Amino acid sequence: HYTIPFFIPEMACIGNCIYCNQKKITSRVSAPEIDEMHQSIEEHLASFKHKDAEVEVGFFGGSFSGLCKELQETYLKQIQKYIAAKRVKSIRISTRPDMIDKEELNFLKHNKVQAIELGVQSFDKDVLEKSGRGHSLEDSYAAAKLIKEEGFELGLQMMIGLPGDTIDKAIFTAEEIIRLGAATTRIYPLLVIKDSLLAEMYQKKEYTPLSIEQSLNYLTQLIPLFEKAGIKILRVGLHQSEDLNDGEALLAGPYHPSLKELALSRIWHKQLQKIPQQKKEDEKIIIEVNPSEINYAIGYHAANKKNLLQYFSEVKFISNTALKERNYHVRYSR
Repeated sequence: HYTIPFFIPEMACIGNCIYCNQKKITSRVSAPEIDEMHQSIEEHLASFKHKDAEVEVGFFGGSFSGLCKELQETYLKQIQKYIAAKRVKSIRISTRPDMIDKEELNFLKHNKVQAIELGVQSFDKDVLEKSGRGHSLEDSYAAAKLIKEEGFELGLQMMIGLPGDTIDKAIFTAEEIIRLGAATTRIYPLLVIKDSLLAEMYQKKEYTPLSIEQSLNYLTQLIPLFEKAGIKILRVGLHQSEDLNDGEALLAGPYHPSLKELALSRIWHKQLQKIPQQKKEDEKIIIEVNPSEINYAIGYHAANKKNLLQYFSEVKFISNTALKERNYHVRYSR
């Protein structure tokens, strides 16, 4: 499965969120031009290794359904020929909960949009208000319900570390995302981006961001909740951009280009603690895991393997397609 992304930085957003500066987050200062879209789609399609994979086009970084209908239609129209030729299967958009109604959903359905992601960010009223979201909890619940009723795939995005947020509030938000029947989610630890209202709060010492360690504490509790519920986690942390990586956009906060890998490695570390860890210098161990999990099991920078090498003379991780999720099988030898 592949997604071809287009970013429409802050278009149609009401601009009240204290944390946002999409132009710096995405390294884009303007919406994509039509010619640029076609070129990007063709380049992406040519680069995909699995030619029979499902491909979707996604519009992110702004509130797509808040654009004027003419502009929405212009963008969506560019994708129709790729769908007709079966080169692209569907379209995904992200938007705000207060920019969804039945008329808009009928329009999106007519234009082959199949998945809608809502930036709900939190299901705590106090957190929403302190974050300047400008929509109510009722907006989030109503929009999610309507999207499901109209047959779209529902995605609900959340943020952690917002002003007033706690681990308990974050877990409640995750539980509500599950209860509302979301198929997908994204988890974004809050970053302090330059030229945002949050940056002013940070500089005045009115806001303290999560550390990477604190964000990992959140993530190692949230990720298993979503996995158990069968909700696909599309992303953890912001997309990498030049401005984030070189510090041009980032003032503070738990940014790491491999944050999801760090979190999954930490979850595996806890799982592997079940292996008896009594020092036996002449004993070797082979751990079989599902191929999709092997890198996380070994750990970020092989941290989990190094930990086990304190107790065993040799540690090997091998693939076993019969094992699912984080199940593993251990073999010992001398």
